[in-house]
Amino acid sequence: MTPVLETPRLRLRPHVMDDFEGFAAFLASDRAVHMGGPHPRDTAWSWFASDVAQWPLLGWGGLAITDRTTGEVNGQIAVIQPPRWPEPELGWLIYEGAEGRGLAQEAAAAMRDWALGPRGLPTLVSYVDPANTRSAALAERLGAVRDDAALRPHPEDLVFRHPAPQPLA
Repeated sequence: MTPVLETPRLRLRPHVMDDFEGFAAFLASDRAVHMGGPHPRDTAWSWFASDVAQWPLLGWGGLAITDRTTGEVNGQIAVIQPPRWPEPELGWLIYEGAEGRGLAQEAAAAMRDWALGPRGLPTLVSYVDPANTRSAALAERLGAVRDDAALRPHPEDLVFRHPAPQPLA
């Protein structure tokens, strides 16, 4: 079952077909440079379909980051593990015009807490291109620490390991 997670400003919900256009536009843009992009539409479809299909196959995947008031889609938050990923990864995409408002941090914290809490994953990492200083800074704001000994899908990736949520006292 794909969860719907809510934060004060966001609803993280399962993708619908209408979400693909924004996802494909992001991957076709220069904003995808730290993900090996820009990417053609067929690659975007493969990634989108994979992120959706991982829910019934693995029990995690991608969710649309939507504004709770307007329903506007601002990006994607995901826990994914394609075949070449050694561990489940917490990843985020924020669409043009939605950056700079803390949406990625809010969505990532909610997804991380779900993955390491109710979902019960024992570990969670974020793979970050070394040139993507904004994503590295976000991982650190989330409390993740560099794990230079960790396996990674690409040898140049930085690996940030997310701590388990602390139990309430």
